[in-house]
Amino acid sequence: MKQIALLLASLLIAAGPSLVGAEPRQANASLSAAPFDQQNVATGSTSKATPRQLLVLLRQPPARQRIGGAPGGSYSDGASRAARDRLARALARRHGLIFDKTWPMPVLGLDCFILTVPASADYERVIARLSADRALEWVQPMQDFATLATPVRYNDPLFPATPAARLWHLSELHSHATGRGATIAVIDSQIEEDHLDLVGQVVVSRDFTERAAGRGEAHGTSVAGIIAAHGNNAIGSVGVAPRARLMGLRACWQVDDLAASHCNSLSLARALHFAIERGATIINLSLTGPPDRLLQRLIDVALDRGIRVVASVDSRASDGGYPASHRGVIAVSDHPDGPVRGALVAPGRGIPTTQTGNSWYLVTGSSFSAAHVSGLLALTEERQRGTRQGASRLVLTPDGAGTIDARATLLQSMVR
Repeated sequence: MKQIALLLASLLIAAGPSLVGAEPRQANASLSAAPFDQQNVATGSTSKATPRQLLVLLRQPPARQRIGGAPGGSYSDGASRAARDRLARALARRHGLIFDKTWPMPVLGLDCFILTVPASADYERVIARLSADRALEWVQPMQDFATLATPVRYNDPLFPATPAARLWHLSELHSHATGRGATIAVIDSQIEEDHLDLVGQVVVSRDFTERAAGRGEAHGTSVAGIIAAHGNNAIGSVGVAPRARLMGLRACWQVDDLAASHCNSLSLARALHFAIERGATIINLSLTGPPDRLLQRLIDVALDRGIRVVASVDSRASDGGYPASHRGVIAVSDHPDGPVRGALVAPGRGIPTTQTGNSWYLVTGSSFSAAHVSGLLALTEERQRGTRQGASRLVLTPDGAGTIDARATLLQSMVR
């Protein structure tokens, strides 16, 4: 506990604003001491209308009901948007309302106008008047909804400093799933299995390096902690999937005190083969190297069997390095400006996690972004188990940067 207290003190005093609690693009943000924004979660409240706002739905012309908008050009082109806005503004003027925005819904074949009722107007009468307008499909209040889940409360002292606690709303995610039943093969350096935040999490352990190892090595131990560190044990932090099972498959070996590790084709191939045969559902490869035919074949087998393979992007390689460049592998970076088009972005900078010697440390790099995604996949796997759904897809934020929206990802995995 003394080590944790010292680390927390150093985080708060020395690191200060350099830790997380920020959006993915913000490198300098203040450390939040609050474990969760409780205003975002209700414990049983009913929906209510947002004051003064209305949703007005208008049927689109037939040619515009197809995504892509043929034959009149793209549904989202400038001329089409301008025409919709003019129509919405005219409607607002006709009824004495304030135009806010237009939201196209081509899947439904509708345009949605967001209008505001002035304070001087009677809200209910405006709705009744608009409802009588035969040009409109329907009118409804803008309503608020709240979840009924109560977020998990954590007493782990480093949890507030964990980027995913805020960016991914881990407390909220863990009220729905914790990774129970998922088996993640961590193909990496040696995991310190008796670390207080990891004890019992590694259910299978194998060494494919034929090299001497101690209790554990830095990189593998850090990756394991991000994925599956225990929650509510009053020490350290909390993994993305704290109830997931880990296969600790040592295919890399630490070469210095700075956590640098090396692997080779054979050690990686043996570990992959073991993971496939022993029923791993997710394989985490927080490593990089050149294209390798043997590894390619094994990864193809894994993907054909429905195993999700996650790899870290190497920003120094034009193709992101291998296996991130392998078709079908989920390539993950710690920043949106990497070399791989289509790479996903997950937290990977200033991450407090487990370290050898029963300690904790801050780590940075796409290796740790990949670990976050492996944990998130374990959450979705738990929610989908026993259903006929295919593998869940990772939902991205609308900013085009490839940033994963963890809440939306878990939500879509819960839809039956």
